[in-house]
Amino acid sequence: MGLWRVIAILAATAAGARAQSPFDNPVGGPLPSPGITSPILPQPAPAESEADLSLSATLVGGGQRLRSGLAWRVYEDKAEAGKPAIVARSTDATPSFRLPPGSYVATVTYGFASASKRVTMSGSATSEDIKISAGALKLSGSIGNQKIAPNQLAFSIFVPIGANSEGRLVRSGVKAGEVVRLPEGTYHVVSTYGESNAIQRADLKVENGKVTDATLNHRAATVTLKLVAAPGSEAFAGTAFSVLTPGGDTIREAIGAFPSVTLAEGDYVLIARHEGQVYTREFKVESGLDRDIEVVAKAS
Repeated sequence: MGLWRVIAILAATAAGARAQSPFDNPVGGPLPSPGITSPILPQPAPAESEADLSLSATLVGGGQRLRSGLAWRVYEDKAEAGKPAIVARSTDATPSFRLPPGSYVATVTYGFASASKRVTMSGSATSEDIKISAGALKLSGSIGNQKIAPNQLAFSIFVPIGANSEGRLVRSGVKAGEVVRLPEGTYHVVSTYGESNAIQRADLKVENGKVTDATLNHRAATVTLKLVAAPGSEAFAGTAFSVLTPGGDTIREAIGAFPSVTLAEGDYVLIARHEGQVYTREFKVESGLDRDIEVVAKAS
């Protein structure tokens, strides 16, 4: 073989080696170029959105929907200890709160009665009706058949505990004719007529969905105290009066020409002090008989 032929063969072999890429597929076409790609991950689920929580309250028993006198609070329902945070509040009869997904406790108060319910929000509108076990008291006073003016009365309401009828005070200073909403149960009511010892008591029952209208009958009267020079004459101004029981316990003290005092029926001793002199008189209070009680200023 000649030298030129050997050179031609070597040149052709080298050209073929250069034309074939190391990534060529000897069977078919060229192989794909290698590269680095990210893994295919699932798309995240869309976040749950806020939704409306609509609330209403109904009395147990009668099923009456409550339209007023309500106070609502919504708390976060968290497992950890500590005071739960209030996330919403309202005094509407049927409030609506927009809340994110989670667990909550909805609480409603109606006077002194209350109820609560756990609610789970998951992104859709939710309605809840909460049942309240409650009734009410409406109080007034009388002497015989005669009604006592509301501004002369004050009531205190207690929950009995054991043998103690005044175990726990619920509310004092209740006015005559006022409607006091209370949980179902038995209550001890104390009625005070005037500012002395004319006091009446009663145990009253409150039933679900009902108003207990009670009149406490007092046995008392209002007397006007006077120190006079003679029966029926004008009263001395600036007189200091003390009303005592026959045993010497002070019931009421007053200063003036003719102060009025409301007292429970019974026997009393009246002491009048004026310009260094002291005068006394015994008197009797009869229920419903309002009158003047005169002490005559004369030497004993």
